[in-house]
Amino acid sequence: MSTLVIVESPTKARTISKFLPSSYRVEASMGHVRDLPQSSKEIPEAYKGEKWAQLGVNVDADFEPLYVVPNDKKKIVTALKNALKEADELVLATDEDREGESISWHLLQLLKPKVPIKRMVFHEITKEAIRDALKNCRNIDEQVVRAQETRRILDRLVGYTLSPLLWKKISYGLSAGRVQSVAVRLLVNRERQRRAFRQGSYWDLKASLNKDKTPFEARLVALKGTRIATGSDFDEATGQIIAGRNVILLSEAEARSLEARLADKPWTVADLEERPVTRKPLPPFTTSTLQQEANRKLHLSARDTMRTAQSLYEQGYITYMRTDSVHLSQQAIAAARSCVEQMYGKQYLSPEPRQYTTKSKGAQEAHEAIRPAGSSFRTPQETGLSGREFALYDLIWKRTVATQMAESRQTQITVQLQVEDAGFRASGKRIDFHGFLRAYVEGSDDPHAALEDMEVILPTLKKGDRPTCKKLESIGHETQPPARYTEASLVKTLESEGIGRPSTYASIIGTIIEKGYAQMNGNALVPTFTAFAVTSLLEQHFPDLVDPSFTSKMEQTLDEISTGEAKWLPYLKKFYLGEMGLATQVKEREKGIDATSARTIELDDLGGAKVRIGQYGPYIEAEKDSGPVKASLPKDLTPSDIHAELIETLLQQKTEGPDKVGLHPETGEPIYVLIGTYGPYVQLGDATEENKKPKRASLPKGVTIEDVTLDMAVGLLSLPRTLGIHPETNGKVQAGLGRFGPYVVHDQGKEGKEYRSLKASDDVLTIDIERAVELLAEPKKGRGGTRSKSKAPLRELGTHPTDGEPVNIYDGPYGPYIKHGKTNASVPEGESVEGLTMEKALEALAAKAGSTTKSSRKSTTKSGTSTKKTTTGKTTAKKTTATTSTKKKS
Repeated sequence: MSTLVIVESPTKARTISKFLPSSYRVEASMGHVRDLPQSSKEIPEAYKGEKWAQLGVNVDADFEPLYVVPNDKKKIVTALKNALKEADELVLATDEDREGESISWHLLQLLKPKVPIKRMVFHEITKEAIRDALKNCRNIDEQVVRAQETRRILDRLVGYTLSPLLWKKISYGLSAGRVQSVAVRLLVNRERQRRAFRQGSYWDLKASLNKDKTPFEARLVALKGTRIATGSDFDEATGQIIAGRNVILLSEAEARSLEARLADKPWTVADLEERPVTRKPLPPFTTSTLQQEANRKLHLSARDTMRTAQSLYEQGYITYMRTDSVHLSQQAIAAARSCVEQMYGKQYLSPEPRQYTTKSKGAQEAHEAIRPAGSSFRTPQETGLSGREFALYDLIWKRTVATQMAESRQTQITVQLQVEDAGFRASGKRIDFHGFLRAYVEGSDDPHAALEDMEVILPTLKKGDRPTCKKLESIGHETQPPARYTEASLVKTLESEGIGRPSTYASIIGTIIEKGYAQMNGNALVPTFTAFAVTSLLEQHFPDLVDPSFTSKMEQTLDEISTGEAKWLPYLKKFYLGEMGLATQVKEREKGIDATSARTIELDDLGGAKVRIGQYGPYIEAEKDSGPVKASLPKDLTPSDIHAELIETLLQQKTEGPDKVGLHPETGEPIYVLIGTYGPYVQLGDATEENKKPKRASLPKGVTIEDVTLDMAVGLLSLPRTLGIHPETNGKVQAGLGRFGPYVVHDQGKEGKEYRSLKASDDVLTIDIERAVELLAEPKKGRGGTRSKSKAPLRELGTHPTDGEPVNIYDGPYGPYIKHGKTNASVPEGESVEGLTMEKALEALAAKAGSTTKSSRKSTTKSGTSTKKTTTGKTTAKKTTATTSTKKKS
């Protein structure tokens, strides 16, 4: 008897096949095999005339979905059908969540098997788990499938109904989404708070004290019995002390006067309190907490975290990574406790096995938390993993092991000190027993926050002691605007509000960035002007769709459909076709939405100027004596950073011309300082018919227009400048300013060029050859500070049929790409790394080579040189001299 087992990915198939008898054949579906049509090309001929076909859902026929098999999946479906012909039994072993249940159902609809069918689910890919799952197969859960289908239809209705409206009223290519639009609104509201924020300033005193040769610090907390103001006492809207707060706000003059008055005065310990505290380890990881912690500690995006976790799961290293549950099986608890005892000793083991309960209402995606797979946990060093996979497994291993460790015991110490009428406070912390902190310390969104296992040592003090004050200094403070969302804090907020599902957060954040609603600034998600325009339109005309509580209720209803507590069809009818349904609202309100107003962003304090969204991005428009004046805004300018002075500079530059720094000492040409699409820069001479592109140089990071001097401008325009000859190779060494900042480069001829970034203390305009050689001698580092090494592929597809060279998928700065020899091509839109077939990859590579050849042919035709034709499809591609590069996604 032969059995066909179908899973989603080749990696998962390879791992599972190790644990199954030889009569079992494991094949991969490469993810979903059917979906709603993504474009008009995918709509079958029989439906092209139907008005609803573009939507992909027949709303007048009980919301019947139009499912199609994408072109790139047709061969996979055929192969699965052929494999099924040779099988006596079919086992559907897709993932155990709603998405996996849906994939199994679609496979069943397409394959129409005439042999016995089983649905096999498992939480980890180990021999024991797979054998156990085979013994406990079940049927497909129709209610879960229906809930997932309702979710898919709901997302399509929202996206395909609202997105065309945004194209008409704001800009083509924008999108709206059931969860996406709420997430964008969260970013926009935080940026609005930052714009409304008014800074406040306050002063206090810091004392450096000493007792029995042990130094410690204390801060001023009260004066004449009244508390000193801190940042929490300020109103963010006014920058003033909140009304009714009985505090003393010290100015700089008052602080310095107090400092002088207290100098050389005796200090006394007025009171001392020691308070024992215990801390329990955090629960094991769920999908959302793993995304948050990987973002904080490893600086991984949600998408990278899920991609890496998927790989670890499919290789059998961790349990299923899409889960809302913090529950640990008895097997996992035993394995974790064994690790603690072996690696840390019995004293670090919790007295009793520790179990956690899930607080989230929607915790039903899987039965267990994310943990190392198996009945015994491999240590990170034993896995043989490297790079991101090692780092993420290490994080999961530590967090899981820590759950079964003893509590951390600490003593919090607070010392009150008095000097004349001023009260100071010193705080300390003593760790009496590290407990689980030996294995794991949670990260923080605040980069300045101290790790919780750091002790703050105070000397032995008692009431009446007189420590010596070595130094007393006045310290000024300014209140800070609300922090922007990071991926970690956005995921945390979405989950706490009950918006969406953790398994979808990675794709949602990716879409927000790809659609131009946010850009990454360091680790922060910064909303764009486009995000402001779209959010304002939705708030004004479709407020429910961007209301977190409304979206949360939708999520709750979808959960109830999966359990049979709610009916899917009445819900869809009410949501879309009801009196206040989405289709009705769009039809009634579209004519009343003025496109000019929709493209205009209302911001205060801009001196009468307006920000609008144009075809080529955001721009400002203001009325001047000569009429309306428009000027483009720099791409990296954020809504919270725009102000009247900057706008005046841009408009003046447009009407009166740029500011002149001076004349170049050698050529006599004027040097201007301007603000362009990519920020401020200096320009040598005027743009004329003969000199359409005068030389330009961007200002270094942190340098403003006001900082630019004539010498600096001349220096920047001289870049890259030659520093000298390398003493070992006689190669030329230069200093320049590039995309990633200032650098030095060593030209080694045929060996290529060697680059090094300048340190913070180096100046690109003054660095000399000796310092450059010193930097070039240092080991080359990759971005992020790690030593550069050859990049490992995300996936190996196989060898190219024409030359036998490998075809691999790599992770690049603009997303995953396919590489063959010197040809790089982006992974086609809608394709996943795991789902991409060799045939599809060859088509993308051939198309890339063809487009490059065409551009090369255009350029060589002028000089009379011909280029060999490149063919695509099954025909062998001929060699071309055109250079290829990775396609960049904007």
